[in-house]
Amino acid sequence: MNNSHPDAPDADVTAELARLRDSIDNIDAAVVHMLAERFKCTQQVGHLKARHHLPPADPQREASQIARLRQLAENAKLDPAFAEKLLNFIIAEVIRHHETIAAREE
Repeated sequence: MNNSHPDAPDADVTAELARLRDSIDNIDAAVVHMLAERFKCTQQVGHLKARHHLPPADPQREASQIARLRQLAENAKLDPAFAEKLLNFIIAEVIRHHETIAAREE
């Protein structure tokens, strides 16, 4: 036990906490990079839609994606409601990008 403070974690706990936090940091970095790649693709979709005068939003595709992501979340033991909120946030940002692209290409 660490003698500096009666409630201080011992060295094993501190090491395990550091290991877990390193993993979390790596996962966060991967999530950021994956989102960046996703947005690169959706920017290309936005330009394609603008060139062909398609609407920025596609409610049928969005509903399909939400259902698909909810199922993936359930299979991964992740709260499907959380996954849906996250995807809705991403979709709103993508639509905003598509609207901006469409306005520039008019």
